[in-house]
Amino acid sequence: MRSQPNDGMVRVRGAREHNLKNIDVDIPRDALVVFTGVSGSGKSSLAFGTLYAEAQRRNLESVSPYARRLFHQLTVPEVDSIDGLPPAVALQQQRGSPTSRSSVGSVTTLSNLLRMLYSRAGDYPKGQPLLYAESFSQNTAEGACSKCHGLGRIYEVSEKSMVPDDSLTIRERAVAAWPTAWQGQNLRDILVTLGYNVDKPWRDLSKKDRNWILFTDEQPTVPVYAGFTPAETRQALRHKLEPSYQGTFTGAKKYVLQTFANTNSPMMKRRVSQFMLSTDCQVCQGKRLKPESLSVRFAGYDIADISNLPLKRLKTLFAPYAVDGSGPSRKALGHPEKIIVTQRIAADLVARLSVLLDLGLGYLSLERSTPTLSPGEMQRLRLGTQLHSNLFGVVYVLDEPSAGLHPADTEALLKALDSLKQAGDSLFVVEHELDVIRRADWLVDVGPSAGEKGGQVLYSGPPVGLRSVEASQTRLHLFRGGPNVQEDPTDCERLAQAPRCNAQQLTRT
Repeated sequence: MRSQPNDGMVRVRGAREHNLKNIDVDIPRDALVVFTGVSGSGKSSLAFGTLYAEAQRRNLESVSPYARRLFHQLTVPEVDSIDGLPPAVALQQQRGSPTSRSSVGSVTTLSNLLRMLYSRAGDYPKGQPLLYAESFSQNTAEGACSKCHGLGRIYEVSEKSMVPDDSLTIRERAVAAWPTAWQGQNLRDILVTLGYNVDKPWRDLSKKDRNWILFTDEQPTVPVYAGFTPAETRQALRHKLEPSYQGTFTGAKKYVLQTFANTNSPMMKRRVSQFMLSTDCQVCQGKRLKPESLSVRFAGYDIADISNLPLKRLKTLFAPYAVDGSGPSRKALGHPEKIIVTQRIAADLVARLSVLLDLGLGYLSLERSTPTLSPGEMQRLRLGTQLHSNLFGVVYVLDEPSAGLHPADTEALLKALDSLKQAGDSLFVVEHELDVIRRADWLVDVGPSAGEKGGQVLYSGPPVGLRSVEASQTRLHLFRGGPNVQEDPTDCERLAQAPRCNAQQLTRT
């Protein structure tokens, strides 16, 4: 089979992923192809589950088995064959990494440029040695505040936070911060073995006992007699009976902080976080960096403050430096190399920021945590980054890039997509927004309905041809009523962008 058909088409044969009905379809490369249809019709199964999944599978075949384990791999799609498929990049609707360390700056790599700028062209206090770019990152040992470890906040616990109701006994789970179910019972049984009264109200225990149970770093391992009463446990210990098992004690504070720091379960992290007190780090004032890193300035800002400016303000600030590395004051920065470095980095920053502003993201800041972004915002961030990737000949598969976008910004999105197409890339877009659908070079309409009643390609071709497909739900919205509805003659050029189309084809006979 040919990998790149001479006619510039991607040929899909026998696609059966999810609800697709063994479909065949030809799709052009080097074009804006929009996949339409009602929700659940199968358009995403075709675009992502079939085309992107197969492109990823082929790409991973070229790397070693060991390297493949480092990638999240989709399942092999149910399809007989796909010819002419370029390498693919998926920009799906999904949030960023669930870690607070992932930000707009890290996703777009703008933070990397900013660190280089501060390292090479920042204003250092007199006598302070130069810092490498890593020293301006809270995610490295060189840059992270030594007190809060780059988090910007100090997390602590108190007796009140871990024991919200001191009228309860330990057996009644007064220490609410401990885990539930077996592990919590295990810790209570260990306390019985250690001689603590688990049936006395917490408030009536001695201060010494309460402090040890909550705050000790000791982790003694002792015999546990599961199901025994305190009296039976004492008797068993005196007679050195065989225990149910050996249990290791963990203080409540140690359990909470270790779980918060190490668990991979978002649910567990949320549970223990409710017992923690969070305050700004007093060393870095919440800025997450070491004092020596924060002492370096550019345009009067330390790197933490400048990273919190809206992207729109950031572009305005850097624009004069992009023209002249000495900045708006035209004051010499010192060595000529410093001026050159400033101008080049500022120019790159301004160019990248301009794209993000065009995509309607000027209100974001580099420090904005990606888990707080909407799926549409996250996808447009990735799209803006791809415009500077210099990839050629790939297919970008996008999932409703207009989601959450103000109608006034849709035109900028379309210009960004057109820039990728003009650079020699292909665009496969799953979309419901009519303004995006109308700008397509080619439509693949899937349906007619959802689930079992979908999974068929109703139409594949220039947009104007969808007018005559009566089974299409997309047609009813796109042409406002179907083949017998009067349309503005200019709709032909906007929808089909084909010279053979004329006004007579779009008017009622």
